[in-house]
Amino acid sequence: MSMEDYDYLFKIVLIGNAGVGKTCLVRRFTQGLFPPGQGATIGVDFMIKTIDINGEKVKLQIWDTAGQERFRSITQSYYRSANALILTYDITCEESFRCLPEWLREIEQYASNKVTTVLVGNKIDLAEKREVSRERGEEFSETQNMHYLETSAKESDNVEKLFLDLACQLIGEAKQHTLVNNVSSPLPGEGRTISYLNCCNVN
Repeated sequence: MSMEDYDYLFKIVLIGNAGVGKTCLVRRFTQGLFPPGQGATIGVDFMIKTIDINGEKVKLQIWDTAGQERFRSITQSYYRSANALILTYDITCEESFRCLPEWLREIEQYASNKVTTVLVGNKIDLAEKREVSRERGEEFSETQNMHYLETSAKESDNVEKLFLDLACQLIGEAKQHTLVNNVSSPLPGEGRTISYLNCCNVN
């Protein structure tokens, strides 16, 4: 595929404990569906989504990584070339939140020190089972200088906002020549094209 097919190509990697909903977030954004009974990711998987932002064609190469410890040596290699990382936890699982410092240590060790990182609290559709308050998520993200967003892959709450706002931020970094890492070549698996005309930074 030639460069004429897109204006920007960004590599986004989702990380976090197993079962927090990383695969569901990716499938909801790229395919518009919520896979019931989704099994654990083995190693890594990826999807490509083409979006239109203010008339510019952007390809997002979205890598879904396994959360299990036994796959860490495989998934860590994907940090190095990432333009952005989405660190995900489950708001109904205290353990997934307590593991965030461990994930941050991996980011510090394997990713660029300027990589864009977003903290996501997923599964807000299960509010009655919430174990991690929004305030704790916001406080943690602020101490780590990360953007923060809560999502529901099942109900599609804030899922497009997550990826589209992140794409906007990466475009801004690319135009200012502060984007970390060279983007890799696109791979098969392209999703549908959507338009997003009101570009803004992640809040």
